[in-house]
Amino acid sequence: MKKKIFSGVQPTGNLHLGNYLGAIKNFVSLSNDNENECIFCVVDLHAITVTQDPAILRENIRETVATFIASGIDPKKSIIFNQSQVVAHAEAAWILSCTAKMGWLNRMTQFKEKAGKDKEKASVGLYSYPILMAADILLYDSTHVPVGNDQKQHLELCRDIAQKFNNDFKVDDFFKIPEPLIQKEFSRIMSLKDGSKKMSKSDLSDLSRINLTDEKDEILNKIKKAKTDSLSIPTNIKEFVDRPEARNLIGIYSSLASMTFEDTIQKFSGKNFSELKENLSQILIDNLNPISNEIKKLLKEKSYLDKILEDGCQKADNIASKKIKKIHDIVGF
Repeated sequence: MKKKIFSGVQPTGNLHLGNYLGAIKNFVSLSNDNENECIFCVVDLHAITVTQDPAILRENIRETVATFIASGIDPKKSIIFNQSQVVAHAEAAWILSCTAKMGWLNRMTQFKEKAGKDKEKASVGLYSYPILMAADILLYDSTHVPVGNDQKQHLELCRDIAQKFNNDFKVDDFFKIPEPLIQKEFSRIMSLKDGSKKMSKSDLSDLSRINLTDEKDEILNKIKKAKTDSLSIPTNIKEFVDRPEARNLIGIYSSLASMTFEDTIQKFSGKNFSELKENLSQILIDNLNPISNEIKKLLKEKSYLDKILEDGCQKADNIASKKIKKIHDIVGF
């Protein structure tokens, strides 16, 4: 049987190298495997857990779709849609929130990180959005979900909710229990200015990240100014302890070149960072320029992007509406 793979990306706009190497590049590989059925969701309901400008959100939804396609996801082979247009997601989230336990949500570390010290001012949506994430996954009988380490806890919650629902209503295997697809290497790309922090759009310095729409000169400048240290490049993996910036640059090169971390160390060991940066700049330009150009081209074709979403939403709704009808019968509606 084919794997049924579901994953979602928030339409935050201005996607960067961390998003590409940590998720989208992997999505492309999964979607090109004929053993997989892939659904990629632009999770705009998740996006509004924090305040959004409506006009910018609409554009960010299109930009996320453009990035999927420009990176190599074929909308004819995989379903691409935005969450808000399939009403089953919101309805299933409510029903599952009546199954989930408060104690489970209270253990979610990401809420504590995102809400910060003044969690009383955080939205209820930010607190409960892991239940919506569970609904997203379970509506499509997903067997596998690509997740980073920061989302692994949410997938475990999804599994708990599915098992409890099945047990509460005595419907064995109604909700499939999804397995994680964890990218072991290069799933977490760090800031170019601080190797201890994840690459992020929210960082005030644009020099901290490579945006997928950056031009050649911008990439060259950012890699040239990327933080390193005074030592030469390590000769073995043990020497990367306490050298996060060196590890990050080697990791980025390895992912783009489809090389193991060890092979990249062997290629550059003992050399100066200037040589690594020169090679890294070139491989970034070779990989990202075609994507950047295609994103910019697609963003001018709004009707084309909207049609992809319309078609994808229809396909997704055909699946999700049938599942929600069965949920109605089970619950007693």
